[in-house]
Amino acid sequence: MKKLVSLFCLFIISVTAFAQDKVEMADELRSSGKIYVVVAVMLLLFTAFIVYLFTIDKRIKKIEKEK
Repeated sequence: MKKLVSLFCLFIISVTAFAQDKVEMADELRSSGKIYVVVAVMLLLFTAFIVYLFTIDKRIKKIEKEK
């Protein structure tokens, strides 16, 4: 759980570090309501990636215990 929290904090810090004042594409997406679709897809991909990494980690730990 600590890994997940620290990874999430790192993600938030990196997003705010690269934020810009005025991005025309983001304003256009926000005005049409499509920004929510972009954010939802990004969160879905990020969540899927984290779940995949945890399942791989569990499998590796299981294999290491067997040997």
